[in-house]
Amino acid sequence: MADAAMGAKMPTSNPHEVPDGSAAADLPMPLPPLIEVEQPRRPSAAEEARTLVANTTVGTLASLTSAGDPWASIVTYGQLEDGTPVLCVSRLALHGRNLAADRRASLAISATAEDSQDPSDVGRVTLAGEVEQPDGSELDAARAAYSAAVPSGEVFSEFGDFTFWLLRVHQVRWVGGFGRMANADPASYAAAAPDPVAPRAAFAVRHLNEDHSDALLEMACALAGHTDALAATCLRADRYGLDLDVKTPRGRVLARVGFAQPIVATDGLRAATVELARRARGA
Repeated sequence: MADAAMGAKMPTSNPHEVPDGSAAADLPMPLPPLIEVEQPRRPSAAEEARTLVANTTVGTLASLTSAGDPWASIVTYGQLEDGTPVLCVSRLALHGRNLAADRRASLAISATAEDSQDPSDVGRVTLAGEVEQPDGSELDAARAAYSAAVPSGEVFSEFGDFTFWLLRVHQVRWVGGFGRMANADPASYAAAAPDPVAPRAAFAVRHLNEDHSDALLEMACALAGHTDALAATCLRADRYGLDLDVKTPRGRVLARVGFAQPIVATDGLRAATVELARRARGA
């Protein structure tokens, strides 16, 4: 999904319209490339959501009290193969009693912000739907998934007051940070595969920035189309490509360069970036 433009006034039908008087209305539009380039593939909202859910085990559960008031609780979770969250909740806890009385619930999950990063500018996802108690083979799968994700899960699952719940996902809302957001339909979310690269790419991204800034600049010029680029920094890597922060005489621009083929294993990033550098140099 392309980064959403933050500068232009959006139609009134858009729920993310920039309000009158907001400083966001004065932000410049994204700078276009100076030469025509192929638009690289980007992870879909469903893929982004599945990746985040698969690589985190803590979220904020929203349930409803008997009075109908919203109640937020920090919980741990596992997940089934299709991304369905698995909760193991005590009936002594208020949120456990809430779920037993009203099955409507949502789970908000956020990526971890780096030391200097704005927490509001990291990826997050909200899954909303209804909880259901599994039984039979699905209960066995839920118990195994929760125990695999939560170190203490096997112990708690043996307590008589704990209940396994599956959150049957009806709505998915993904936010990738400032200006990047989208809905994903539940079927696409369930079918998407978590990204093997993005959650483990921090070291590789630092290495690219510290030791291969020249190659990043060549990528920005030749592959992203910003032929006037003065410098480029890698912000993120995923299975499909790299996100770059590019400095040009026209201003700063966020750009993307795509790998020749999607990466299918965690150890494929080095070969893919070497191929990118060769392509940028015309080799």
